Amino acid sequence: MLTTRYDEALAYASDLHRTQVRKGTDIPYLSHLLSVSALVLKNGGDEDQAIAGLLHDAVEDQGGAATLDKIRHRFGDRVADFVADATDSWSEPKPPWRERKEAYIASIPARSRESLLISLADKTDNARSILGDYRQIGDQVWDRFSGGSDGTRWYYQQLSELFSKYYPGPLAAELARTVDQFLAD
Repeated sequence: MLTTRYDEALAYASDLHRTQVRKGTDIPYLSHLLSVSALVLKNGGDEDQAIAGLLHDAVEDQGGAATLDKIRHRFGDRVADFVADATDSWSEPKPPWRERKEAYIASIPARSRESLLISLADKTDNARSILGDYRQIGDQVWDRFSGGSDGTRWYYQQLSELFSKYYPGPLAAELARTVDQFLAD
């Protein structure tokens, strides 16, 4: 069961990300956060994991370590630790794209299963969005990403392989199918 903590986290995520949109679209960023949280819940996650799904980009996009401290104070160590695991950049400007992605990939084997579920939900929703946009606008979708077509495809292929190994199951299989569709084109 979800408690009022979830409601509070939803309001907090909405406040933090209110002015953000998905890359290259007019879609409110909150749609991604809701989807990640829903995927966590649908795949057996608990309330703390679902809250972390809502807040997984807060540190990276909305204030760094100070935001993580606020999350820790409001929602506890467990949620904050999950959010920290999901963060691939703690500074502005962010380190180079390839460096961040390689570090993120290297960190996956050491993560807890609880943390992996949140990351897998995030990457699955991102891959779904990429595929949907690719089907609508074609190769122009790759212009949205710092890694371009080759880098983004490489990154998602690596993620798919690692999640299939370290968190096998229906969600990892969905990520693999989705990634395979945009790798095939």
